[in-house]
Amino acid sequence: MRRVMDDDPYLWLEDVLDEAALEWVAERNAETEAVLAADAGFASLKERLREVLDASDRIPYTARRGAFLYNFWRDAGQVRGVWRRTTLEGYRKEAPDWEVLLDVDALAAAEGEKWVWAGARVRHPDCDRALVRLSRDGGDAVVVREFDLATRTFVEDGFQVGEAKTRIGWIDADHVFIGTDFGPGSLTDSGYPRTVRRWRRGTPLEEAALVFEAGTADVSAWGWRDTTPGFERDFVGRAVDFFRSELHFLTPDGRLVRIDVPDDALAYAHREYLIVTLRSDWLGHPAGSLLAFGFDAFLAGDRTAEVLFTPDERTALAGHSWTRHHLILETMRDVSTRIEVLTPTTGGTWAREPLADVPALSAVSVVDTTPDLSDEYFLDVSGFLQPSTLYRGQIGADTEIIKQAPARFDPTGLTVEQFFATSRDGTRVPYFVIGPDRSTPGRPGPALLYGYGGFEVSLTPFYGAVTGRAWLERGGTYVIANIRGGGEYGPEWHRSALGADRPRAFEDFAAVAADLVERGITTPAMLGAAGGSNGGLLMGAMLTRHPELFGAIVAQVPLLDMLRFHKLLAGASWIAEYGNPDLEADRPHLRALSPYHRLTADRSYPPVLLMTSTRDDRVHPGHARKTAARLRDLGHQVLLYENTGGGHAGASDNEQVAHNNALVHTFLWQHLARPERQDPAQRP
Repeated sequence: MRRVMDDDPYLWLEDVLDEAALEWVAERNAETEAVLAADAGFASLKERLREVLDASDRIPYTARRGAFLYNFWRDAGQVRGVWRRTTLEGYRKEAPDWEVLLDVDALAAAEGEKWVWAGARVRHPDCDRALVRLSRDGGDAVVVREFDLATRTFVEDGFQVGEAKTRIGWIDADHVFIGTDFGPGSLTDSGYPRTVRRWRRGTPLEEAALVFEAGTADVSAWGWRDTTPGFERDFVGRAVDFFRSELHFLTPDGRLVRIDVPDDALAYAHREYLIVTLRSDWLGHPAGSLLAFGFDAFLAGDRTAEVLFTPDERTALAGHSWTRHHLILETMRDVSTRIEVLTPTTGGTWAREPLADVPALSAVSVVDTTPDLSDEYFLDVSGFLQPSTLYRGQIGADTEIIKQAPARFDPTGLTVEQFFATSRDGTRVPYFVIGPDRSTPGRPGPALLYGYGGFEVSLTPFYGAVTGRAWLERGGTYVIANIRGGGEYGPEWHRSALGADRPRAFEDFAAVAADLVERGITTPAMLGAAGGSNGGLLMGAMLTRHPELFGAIVAQVPLLDMLRFHKLLAGASWIAEYGNPDLEADRPHLRALSPYHRLTADRSYPPVLLMTSTRDDRVHPGHARKTAARLRDLGHQVLLYENTGGGHAGASDNEQVAHNNALVHTFLWQHLARPERQDPAQRP
C-alpha cells in the first residue's frame, strides 16, 4: 500500500470562520474565478442555466394540506422564494391563482438575515397553523416560528425556537414534541437532539417535559404524533446509528412499548397496520421485503405478516405511498421503475394491479397523496430525454395530465442506453449512457461519469435540464453509474460496500470508466468524473487510486479525511457507513480509504476542482480546504471554490446554483473537450 501521511499541518483550515482561513479561501476563490469565470463561454453558459432555473413554466410541485395545494417557488423576481397555496381548480389553470403566504425575500430584507426556506409542518387535521423552518444562508440548523395560515402572519408569543438542528412536530393545538439544543449534554456526538420533550404553549421551552432520552453515542432522538382520525397515537424513538433504530409506542398512560422489529428495519404505523421494511432477513422473509402486520395483533405477540413485496436478484423496492384505501408500490427492475396498486381485501390478502405504464429507462415517482382524505394521487413521469409530466388521478378512476414541463434542451441526435460493466470481483454493474446516437460508429468524445455509491441511495433516470444545456447540447456524453453502496438492488447492494468493503464501490466505478473506453464512447483524456458528499469521497478515491482513467475530476461538498470525519460536524452519524477511526479494528481500513492521506508528490493526478460551502454544517468545508492545500503543496493542479452560503447543497438560490454549475462545466469542458489534450498515461 502506498505510504500515507501521519501528521496534519492543515488543521488550521478546519476553523471555519478563522480570519486567516477565510483569507486563504478568498485567495483560492479568486484563482478559480480567474481561470473559469473568465472563460469566453462562462457568462453565456451561466445565463442559459439561470434561464432554466428561473423559468416561469416549470412545474410547481405541490403538497396537499386539507383543501389547499401548497408550493414553494423561486424565480428571478423572487430569489429567496415564496410559500404559497391554491385550490385544485386553481392549480388546473395554466397560470394558477396563488395565495402568497410568506415572502421570504421580504422577510430577509426586513430582518437583515439571509433566510433560506427549510420547510414547514402544517398542523393536521385542522391545517390552520404551521411550524415554519428558516435557515441562515442554507445550513442544516434552523430557527422555528409558528405561523397562522389564515392571517398569513407569524404568531406573536407562539412556538418559537432559536437556531439549532431542531426536530419539532405538532401533538395538538397547544402541544408539540421537540428535540433541540437545550445546552450542554442535550445533543448527541453527531450534533442532533438527544431528548424528546413535550412543550406546552405559553410555557418556557426549558420547562418542556422530558418524554424520551437517547444516548450521546446515538445519532438522534425523535417524537411523532400520528394524527390519523380514529388512530391517534404517539411514538418516540432513537437512531442508534445511520441504519439502526428503535421505535416505541407511547401509550396514553405514558408507558413505552418497544415495537419489536430488527433494529435495522424501518417500521411505522398506518391506521390498523404496522408496516415494516427489512434490511436483513427476518421471520423467513428476505432483506428488502415489505411486510404488513396488524398493529394491535403485533403488540400482542402475533408475528403473522402479509407480504407486500419480495425482492429478487434484479428487482428492489423503491418506495411506497398510501392513499385512503390503497398502497401505491414503486419497485425497480435493473434501475427502471415499475408502479402498481395494492388493495387490502376482506380475506386478509392484498389485490394487485398496475397503476401506470412507465416507458423503458424512465422513472416514475409519487409526488403526493392524501391518505386521510381520499384516493387522490399525483404522479410524476420523466426520463433522461423526457421532460416531466405530472398526472393527477383517483385510484379506480381516470387520470389527467395536470402539468407538463417543456423541453429545456435540444434532444436531437441523443439516445439513452443502459450497459453493464464487470467489476473486479465479477459483479455486473449497470450504468446509463445519455449522449450522441452511436448507431453509426464515430470518434470518441468528451464524457462525464457521475456516481454516489453510499447510504443505500439509488440513482434513477431523471430529466436534467442543467446537464442537458451545460453538457449534452455541447456534444458531451453523460453517464450515471449504479455502483454498490447504493440501493439499486436492495439492502445487499448497499451492504456489500460498507466499512472495509468500501473499495468495491470504487472498483465498480473504475470498471464503468474502463468499459466506456472499451466501447469507444470516450478516452481517458476525455473522461471526467463528478460526485458530491459521499460521492465526493468516491471522487477522492478515483483521484488517488485510478488517476490514469480520468482527464478531470470534480468533487463537490466532499468527504475526504477519513481519519477525522467523525470529529467534524455531523460526521459521527456516518460511522455505521464507514467505520470508527477511534477503533483499532477500523482505523487501518479507514486510513487506506482516506483520499486526503493517500495524496503523494510522486504520482500524476488529473486536474481537480473541489467545491464546498462555508455554511455547510453537515460535511465540514475543512475536507475540501485541507485537500486543496495539500495538493497545492505537493505541486498538483487543483482549484478550490468555496461558496460563502448555501449549506450542504452548496447554493441557496438560483443565482448561486447557476454560477456553481457554470464553474463545474466550464472546468470540465476546458480539460476534456480540447483535441490537443494528452492522454493521462503520458503525463510526466
